[in-house]
Amino acid sequence: MHLPSPLTMVKDQLVHRIYVPHVRIPEGRMVELPGRGSTYVTDTPGPSPDSPTIVLLHAVGCTGLLTWFPAIGPLSRRFRVVTLDQRWHGRGIQSEEFSLYDCADDVAALVEVLGLDEVIVAGYSMGSIIAQRVWRQHPEIVSGLVLCATTDRFRSSIAERAFHASMEVAMLGTRGLSRSRIAVVGARTAAKALDLEPDDVHDWAFAEFRSTSPWAVGQAVAALGRHHSRPWLPRIDVPTAVVVTLQDHVLAPDNQIALARRIPGATIHDVKAGHAACVLQSERFVPALLEAVTTVNARRRDFSARRRPSSSLLA
Repeated sequence: MHLPSPLTMVKDQLVHRIYVPHVRIPEGRMVELPGRGSTYVTDTPGPSPDSPTIVLLHAVGCTGLLTWFPAIGPLSRRFRVVTLDQRWHGRGIQSEEFSLYDCADDVAALVEVLGLDEVIVAGYSMGSIIAQRVWRQHPEIVSGLVLCATTDRFRSSIAERAFHASMEVAMLGTRGLSRSRIAVVGARTAAKALDLEPDDVHDWAFAEFRSTSPWAVGQAVAALGRHHSRPWLPRIDVPTAVVVTLQDHVLAPDNQIALARRIPGATIHDVKAGHAACVLQSERFVPALLEAVTTVNARRRDFSARRRPSSSLLA
């Protein structure tokens, strides 16, 4: 008698316990960012050639598609929608170090390669941190921000400080592995699983999740622990919306709301859902996201279209 593998058994259990929305998964391609590396990008057109563009930045341990696939279709009815895999995630750039600064620069490089102009940048969890940094480092390309399940710092409690401090120490000891050819090849090999065309969206989501190694996630979490944007949030000068996940046990809702109040004119769009709402509670999250993005897009008309030199705002 043929017995299923342990991996298949775990996957079958996840399929029956976790709701994954069945929607069309857009096709993507590898895009070369000059001098930086290649990453996997999807570029879904909007209803017209002059539709405004939104760039979606994913959560830690995920990929661009895995975080955002339930929202891409609804967003594309009004916007051109772009996703990318961040460094060390999925088919993202495999560099010697993981840096949120580099991730933000990658977004700016992609905007230039695609010939985009003044995009709305939306991020979920880690992606919302990178979105903040995109404005900080490249304000001239950002015409609006949508920050979902976000924070301005991760060490706001004793438990968070202890967790991130220990993670940083642990990851410091393995940082040299990022220079290892074996580590890079291993990450690339895992990412090749995405080239499969699964028969079911659960299979696809499972393969997408497995494309980022736990080691890479640890490095990203350590980097997130060093993030602190509170001092410069009041300087954000583009329309901003904050989608607050009210049942979030990872990033406290009160901290999400406090962040929104530090950004001049930011609107708050709450949703009764947890930290994985982007997929597991997408029926609640996507409407709140659409409201937030539509609000930011409408408010762009109230802001002067100006170009600001980025050098004066760099950290």
